[in-house]
Amino acid sequence: MSAMFSDRLAAAILSKRSQVVVGLDPDYRLIPPELRASVDRPDSITPDEICDVYRDFLRGLLEGLVESVVAVKLQSAFFEALGWRGVRLFEETIKHAQQLGYLVIADAKRGDIGNTAEAYAEAHLDGARGGGAGADAMTVNPYFGTDGLEPFLRRTRNEGKGLFVLVKTSNPSSREVQDIQIAGGGHLYEAVGDLVALWGEGSRGRSGWSSVGAVVGGTHPDQAKALRRRLPHVPFLIPGYGAQGATAADLEGLFGRDRVGAVVNSARAILYAYRNTHLPWLEAARAEAEAMRHAVWEVSGRG
Repeated sequence: MSAMFSDRLAAAILSKRSQVVVGLDPDYRLIPPELRASVDRPDSITPDEICDVYRDFLRGLLEGLVESVVAVKLQSAFFEALGWRGVRLFEETIKHAQQLGYLVIADAKRGDIGNTAEAYAEAHLDGARGGGAGADAMTVNPYFGTDGLEPFLRRTRNEGKGLFVLVKTSNPSSREVQDIQIAGGGHLYEAVGDLVALWGEGSRGRSGWSSVGAVVGGTHPDQAKALRRRLPHVPFLIPGYGAQGATAADLEGLFGRDRVGAVVNSARAILYAYRNTHLPWLEAARAEAEAMRHAVWEVSGRG
């Protein structure tokens, strides 16, 4: 059996002194102009040409950020929007990232029951053996409950995979559902957090952390800190840093004493950093990622 995902993540964090995850969310409109120059024709660009531009962009990022970034998170929707060509690029990018030493999170937010959930798990986690993408971890939706997550959970226990379950997401309207008061007191997101802790009991590694983590937005610092106290062994995947407004100061106290209890995602602020500087696009992305690494590592030592 492979090492527990939580142990691999902890080792990578300590090795690179980094909790930075870069979200690979390629948006053609924001890609550096020099990468689009040869194909940028109004209303006539083809999916193949878009994939070629994305491929060059993503390869440059992966090779340029490897010293500062511990994991990459591929948002599957940006690839699926290009049909089978995008799905192929999704899988190619996962393999290339892993070859460079990154841990890879498939941000697919899947959820269902029975053989459909099994198929989702195969598609994103199983790799060459099952013909799937072979990511190290993925995001999932808890709305179906335990039987909807069992195919994913089984892979955390037996195959060294990781999960990040949506608990308290970074978007403002998350409160419409996640902050609902439930019978007996408390909020829905707290009850989901308790389930995440229960689901992860069978996948806790030598690091003491579970391989079933929680997505907890950095844009809700008070709720995030309360969840950290409530879930002492659950690693957090924290979106909302950078473009969505969360800062390093908002993350204090979320990492555990060993600094490996959370990773922090940033996408647009790193990918498209060139838009706010005169630096070449990859140099700008590298500078932004390294600044984030320093800021987050420093705050992770305070709690």
